[in-house]
Amino acid sequence: MAHLGTPYSITNALRAAFNETLVVRRAGPTITQRRAFHEYFVTHLPSSSLAPDRQQGGHHKLPRNESSPHSGSSGRSANTSQGSRDTTIVRIPIKSAKHHFGAGVSRGSRPYNEDTYQAGTIEIPSFAKRQPTSHARRKSGGEEDDVEGAKSESGDPQVFFFGVYDGHGGAECSEFLRDRLHGYVEEAALLFGMESSLQPGSVEDADSEGGVMGEQDAEDLQKSLVSTWRETVGGYFKRFKPEYFPAVAVRDDDDKTENINNSSVETIMSYAFLKADLDFTTAQASKHTEKERATADDPVLSDKPLNENDLLFHPDRPASQNLRSRHSARPSSSPDLSAPIGGSTRFKGGSTASVALISTSSPTPFWNPSSPSTILVAHVGDTRILLCRTSDGKAVPLTTNHHPSAPVEATRMRRYAASFTTDSFGEERVLGLANTRAFGDIASKRIGVSAEPQITKVQVPPAGFAFMVLMSDGISGHLSDQEIVDVVKDAKTPAQAANDLVGFAVEVSEDADNATALVVRMGGWERRSEGGGGSLGTKEQRQYRRNEAMDPRSRRQ
Repeated sequence: MAHLGTPYSITNALRAAFNETLVVRRAGPTITQRRAFHEYFVTHLPSSSLAPDRQQGGHHKLPRNESSPHSGSSGRSANTSQGSRDTTIVRIPIKSAKHHFGAGVSRGSRPYNEDTYQAGTIEIPSFAKRQPTSHARRKSGGEEDDVEGAKSESGDPQVFFFGVYDGHGGAECSEFLRDRLHGYVEEAALLFGMESSLQPGSVEDADSEGGVMGEQDAEDLQKSLVSTWRETVGGYFKRFKPEYFPAVAVRDDDDKTENINNSSVETIMSYAFLKADLDFTTAQASKHTEKERATADDPVLSDKPLNENDLLFHPDRPASQNLRSRHSARPSSSPDLSAPIGGSTRFKGGSTASVALISTSSPTPFWNPSSPSTILVAHVGDTRILLCRTSDGKAVPLTTNHHPSAPVEATRMRRYAASFTTDSFGEERVLGLANTRAFGDIASKRIGVSAEPQITKVQVPPAGFAFMVLMSDGISGHLSDQEIVDVVKDAKTPAQAANDLVGFAVEVSEDADNATALVVRMGGWERRSEGGGGSLGTKEQRQYRRNEAMDPRSRRQ
């Protein structure tokens, strides 16, 4: 009788036993279960603000001649004074909330648009500064706010994520960052075991024992990533020591390493940026260009030097290097980092990125005038982020351009870059690139074009800033910082402000680049025109530039 069953395999049996022990060992929530990026925010609104006409018992339906003046106590006023009101949980899409967020996009005079952006709430623990006990007690003893944000799955207030990505050489890298960079941040927070700054038992300066993976602690993750960069790329990365990687930067000093937090939000953002860049770079390096594929079958045309692809080429590696193993199901709206990266051919371009995370210490949203918050900015390239100070209306830049002309960047790269050239516009370039830090650009990795982010942390007092603007160089390259914030001041809503800003930048520029602007409302939005004379400071200058752009004779050569 023929045996129809599956033959016994020792390899399959051992693999099944290992998976069972792994499931038992990870009794807590897994990465797939906890990650939850959403393009909306959850908030609590009074039920009266949702459907005021459906209130029961609140209004009479009698004719005016039969109504009588009210006398006695009112049940509604009594309920309001008690501080316990009926609220409803609602989900509001961020990209559609025109009074809180606005996005403007234009391809300018280019045939296609390479800019992308992202906005949503990210599932990571809060990193906001904890409020003093006296302030928290005073706020809890008062009346409740009309609008109160909901808490995330970790029990902390929601953390908001805003990012703008400016691609060059194509949109493949910027689209990769738009779809997956926030996923790398979420998984890095889980791998490092990031602790909340608001929980009573958490200590910000304490070292972490490791994340949900359990196999590697925070120090091993940092050393492993740097070692992979060293082995994969070499060159500049042979002595690469990221600024916010304490396990790599600090050596042979036990007194200092005891008080260093290896799971800080700065370390997590640096890890996420570098890991995303490594995955994208190795995925592109393992592919062939269109010309290579066309000549692969010709023994004469395919005769190439032996070291042609020694930059990053690893034929035995898959197209996607990821933080975890492959999973078939994704219960949340976060991206699947195990999916293949890019198309079938090699992409040699790249993208810059500027990301802003906003965290609050209370469930009240950051745009509430009474809510303090913390802004963390991670920046690579020449995209830009500005704040408008409420008191004097001045622009406060949170990023600096990573260009070869910057002294810090020039010193960092001159050891490995062959030469710095100057183009016809008087701008310095390295190997034809205008940015010394960027995602992708696989041909320039060995000389130091990395995605190590410049990180800035800002403590925002209640109503301290009116709004925040994130933009690509299609706007910041043609307008000054003060002109940008003054254009936003004249708008009624952030959505109108973003469109006006993009339209003005494209109108006054001779060769309009792709332009993208994100305007985020802050606590001092209603007072944006009070400090410093409002938008009058640059009004004449902006009007002169608009008139000059409308005059066809002014652009004759």
